Amino acid sequence: MCHPIPLTGIDLSFDWEQNGNEYTLNIAASVKTKGNTGVEMEALTAASACALTVYDMCKAVDKGMVIGKTYLVEKTGGKNGDFKREEKLR
Repeated sequence: MCHPIPLTGIDLSFDWEQNGNEYTLNIAASVKTKGNTGVEMEALTAASACALTVYDMCKAVDKGMVIGKTYLVEKTGGKNGDFKREEKLR
C-alpha cells in the first residue's frame, strides 16, 4: 500500500447466504508474502475492491445493495504478531 511488498499469493472466494428473500454475498480474501510483514491491509483492500466491483456490475438490477462489514478474520506474522477473530461478525 504505502511501501512495496512482494506478494506470493492472492485468493478471493465467495459464499452466498439466503435469509428469506434477502441474499448475502460473503467475500473472503487471502494474501501471502514471504516478507517479514503482515499483509492484512492488502487482503482487506482486495475484499473491498471486490465488493465494489460486484456492486458496479449489479447496480442496474438493484441500486439498493448494501456493502456491509469488512473485517480481519485472521493474520499471522508482522511486527504485532498473530491475530484470530473468535467469532464471525454479522
